Parts: sequence; structure tokens; C-alpha cells
Amino acid sequence: MTHKTKTPKHEKERHERPAKPAEEPATAEAATDERREREKKERVLHTRVPAVLEEELKRFADNLRVPVSNLIRTILEDAVQVADRATDRVERGLLSTAAALDEERRKLRDRVARRDPLEGVYAFQPATLAVATECARCGRALGAGEKAQLGLTDSPGRRVFVCPGCVPKAP
Repeated sequence: MTHKTKTPKHEKERHERPAKPAEEPATAEAATDERREREKKERVLHTRVPAVLEEELKRFADNLRVPVSNLIRTILEDAVQVADRATDRVERGLLSTAAALDEERRKLRDRVARRDPLEGVYAFQPATLAVATECARCGRALGAGEKAQLGLTDSPGRRVFVCPGCVPKAP
């Protein structure tokens, strides 16, 4: 034998009633006015709190000489503002970190994609430097009077100097 419980009629109606579709405001100005109107209207929220918290809130409100509801509203507004600020700060930090990572990724890609500095060099000529420069391959500083190798290329005006250690060796 099964036992059925009867649902009250008002409960059935509440669950079966289709939700009304939200009406779209005709213009952006109407939407702004409607939002402002909603913000002005105060709503009542019910919540359960432990007895100890209720006592603390009442004591705190009495000390401030304000109604408990005003105290709770202020606490909630402040909490939402703090959460918004924290979220904004975290978002800015994440965006900054993402930008820094993107920059480092670009630099790494450039280094990996950097072409061989000796590309296009078909021969090397021993030279004694008259001015300071740096090795095209390793970047070591080469001073005036130092021995180096001049890389010969078909590119007019392109001068490639390398230190003796960076000259390619015959296999």
C-alpha cells in the first residue's frame, strides 16, 4: 500500500505557472531609467543566522545607535565594494602578468627565430681591427688592434666581424 501526500493547490499553481518573459525596453534611455528605478526600490531579504551572530549584530547596532537592518545593509554594501575592488586588483594583476608573459614569449620567439649572423658569408679574411666592435656570432667585445676575421658577403655595406673562436672550422 502506497501513501500519497496531496500537494496544496497554491503550491501546484506556483510550480506550474510559466514565468513571464521579461519585456525589453524600447530605447537605451528607457533601459537606463528602468535600471535606476530598480536600484531605488528596496527589497527584503530573509536569511538564517546563528543565534550568536544575531546577538553580536544587535549589540553592535545598539552601540552605534542604528537599526540592525541598516547595520546589515551597510556591512553588505561594504563587503560588495571590497570584493569589487579586490576583483579589479586581481584582474589588473592578471592582465599585467599576461602582458609580461606575452612580451617574454615574443622575445624568446625572436631569439629562436634570429637568423644565423654568418648567413650569406662566403669567406673570411684575417683583419686587425681599427675600431672596437663585437663578434657577430657570440657578441664578445672586440677592441681596436685585436685580431679578428672579416666575413665577406655579397651584401654591400654589410660588415661581419667574428672572433677567432667563432670562425667556422672545416669538417
